[in-house]
Amino acid sequence: MHQQSYYTPKIPFTGTIKGGLREGKTITVTGRVLPGAERFNVDFQCGSDVALHFNPRYGGFGGSYVVCNTRQGSSWGREERTQPSPLPLGANFTLVFMTNHDSYSIVVNGAHFMEYKHRISASSVGNIFVNGGVEIQSIAFQNPALSHPNPVSASYRGRNKSRSNKAACAAAFAPPSFSSFTMAPPPYSPSPSYIVPYKTVIQGGLYPGKTITIQGIPIQPANGFIINLRSNSGIAIHFNPRFKENTVVRNSHMDNKWGSEERSGGMPFHCGQPFTVAFVCDTQCFRIIVNSIQMFTYNHRHLSHQQTDIVEVTGDVSLSSVQV
Repeated sequence: MHQQSYYTPKIPFTGTIKGGLREGKTITVTGRVLPGAERFNVDFQCGSDVALHFNPRYGGFGGSYVVCNTRQGSSWGREERTQPSPLPLGANFTLVFMTNHDSYSIVVNGAHFMEYKHRISASSVGNIFVNGGVEIQSIAFQNPALSHPNPVSASYRGRNKSRSNKAACAAAFAPPSFSSFTMAPPPYSPSPSYIVPYKTVIQGGLYPGKTITIQGIPIQPANGFIINLRSNSGIAIHFNPRFKENTVVRNSHMDNKWGSEERSGGMPFHCGQPFTVAFVCDTQCFRIIVNSIQMFTYNHRHLSHQQTDIVEVTGDVSLSSVQV
């Protein structure tokens, strides 16, 4: 069940989570901590109960820290405290909650922050509640990706039949979880689901909090591969690992010309080794996370996010999953 995002809600805010939570579902909250905030909270509610209470606190003798807890009936459980808080006063943030089988994975600004074990079944959660010293820009929802046929043309399929046979490791990809951000990529099995060149549509385009996640393996011997997030008129981000140059090139193509290349940040891809790369659309930039680690940021050059509604993948790579 697709759900539209909430934009600039008035705080305190309560919003429905359509279809509730289930394994693999992601909720992304973008906003800013107010400079004088004492605390704020993001709660996943089940009626009067609270399955997850995420509560950054500021000031006092203990400095900044984050409290997580659960309320059942009228009683709060044991607090789990983590310090310092990764959410400074006055700072913008992107906060991602990923529902796993037995926990929530919490990712702050592209970096894994903590795991919070379920004390109440996630399937009973029906609302999200935000309160305190915070401004919210958006609350976005992303359901688990279902395996689906590659929508590329038959001509692509014919040209790449031999390449698909090389996909000795296509993912047995269970409902996606942020374990793909926080652990090694999941085990692979020999059932290819995607054929390169690959192209698909991002329904509704990009918006702050939207995440595009791609899993695959560079095919040996690999010169490189390309991931483009683009519109019909240009490329918002051209992401191009090049193995012979041992670098990842990032660029944009607008008005029929390429911009200046960005090459710093290292080379996290290796021939024959599985990878998970996530593009998190933030308000000012893309945060690019490779195998659990935020490797790159790329400032937006193409500002009409919703017009960026196409994912393209080409080159020496076998794909196992594309979540849009």
